[in-house]
Amino acid sequence: MDAIPVFGSKGEKVDSVELTEGVFAAPIDERLVHKAVVMQRASSRQGNASTKGRGEVRGSGKKPWKQKHTGRARAGSARSPIWRTGGTVFGPKPRSYAYQLPKKVYRAALRAGLSDKAAAGNLIVVDLVLPELKTKELVRQLAKVGAVGKVLLVVEENLLDIVRIGKNVRLLKVLHAKDLNVYDLLWCEKLVVTRGELQKIQEVWV
Repeated sequence: MDAIPVFGSKGEKVDSVELTEGVFAAPIDERLVHKAVVMQRASSRQGNASTKGRGEVRGSGKKPWKQKHTGRARAGSARSPIWRTGGTVFGPKPRSYAYQLPKKVYRAALRAGLSDKAAAGNLIVVDLVLPELKTKELVRQLAKVGAVGKVLLVVEENLLDIVRIGKNVRLLKVLHAKDLNVYDLLWCEKLVVTRGELQKIQEVWV
């Protein structure tokens, strides 16, 4: 593939780096991407909804009145689901909605997301050096390289301070290469990757 520029802390081009074709020029299969996003969203559901069945609600187990000769409808329990204070029939219980796609499918979907960003010119490679570990300095440097709007920043694992200060920016997510995922790739408008993490991405996801 063609080389893309590497930007320095002042927004100037300092070098260029070549992208791996198997990662950034992979086939873009929208069906696989959709499956990956649905899987991620399902896995993030809490599944805390809970209702009480007839065996869990308050009330006596005694028959409310005799079966015949009262002029009233037959009743066997005050916990019956047709009573106002009765239990719920087939109501939700706490459960997990999580499931896993085959690894090959998810990897193909992630490569499709990376390839889409590269093809659209929304992949930016940087040498990130902050003179001060402040949020405003991080935002200023991202703006210099054209990273505006929803930005996904991928940095090295030892740059924990950048992860910390990045939490203060509403439209910015900071991840490591090992945490890269399809949903965040689709969410962001600009994908900003440090040179070191770009090398990891190309080694891991090829």
